Amino acid sequence: MDLQEKYNLLKQILKKLNKVVVAYSGGVDSTLLLKVSVDSLGSENVLSCIAVGASLPQSQYSQAIKTARNIGVEVVTVEPNELADVAYSANKADRCFYCKSHLFELLNNIAKKRAFDYVICGNNLDDESDFRPGNRAAKDFGIRCPLNEAQLTKSDIRQLSRQLNLPTADIPASPCLASRIVYGLEVTKQRLKQVEEAEEFLKTLGLVEFRVRHHDKIARIEVHPEDMDKITKEPECSQIVEKLKKLGFKYIAVDLQCFRSGSLNESLSEKDKQKL
Repeated sequence: MDLQEKYNLLKQILKKLNKVVVAYSGGVDSTLLLKVSVDSLGSENVLSCIAVGASLPQSQYSQAIKTARNIGVEVVTVEPNELADVAYSANKADRCFYCKSHLFELLNNIAKKRAFDYVICGNNLDDESDFRPGNRAAKDFGIRCPLNEAQLTKSDIRQLSRQLNLPTADIPASPCLASRIVYGLEVTKQRLKQVEEAEEFLKTLGLVEFRVRHHDKIARIEVHPEDMDKITKEPECSQIVEKLKKLGFKYIAVDLQCFRSGSLNESLSEKDKQKL
């Protein structure tokens, strides 16, 4: 199928769902899903729900609310409180499963109370080939994934977002802050705040797509090769070290393999992944 055929299929799928609750984060995938849902079903048949908590950067939350209101849909903020679940905070490789389970249970309850027919999320076709324990939670809770069903890839979603003039079309992917914490290191509000403040500071230096990985006392910074000078030359290098040490890190490291999504999964064997 070409892009237009996939887009038409997405609209057909959504129209059959009648009334939907959208699991919304403000990212490129869920924003497109929200926009096309409103266009296909009408705003009265779409409810946008965004999870707020320590794992969502405040800047991302604020922009997500603004974008949803511009689309013209009701936004409800929910608090899954996943940090209270030791299975989540223990930060094993299946952490994302527990996080999504708490969220989807909440959204299913909201859908039931408000007489909406389905809860939908922004999983796309590319997610099928990645290590994402949260996908299992979507299946367990009966969450529909219209972007995936319409065979839309991340590239397709960005292209459609440009055509629809969505502000998220070219923003970098921004997984939850917990995804920056090395497996086995407990997820706490303090550690999430350390990552958030460290990344917000690096943004002031002109960085757009990067990660600060939390390895307890060590902050491991991943940037694109062309951005290395922005963090290794003076005075920026000293400014980064000073800021991150103030946040509680003892050692500040730059990853010579540079930025790559999901780098913490490199510590997992294929056998580990198959267990989940």
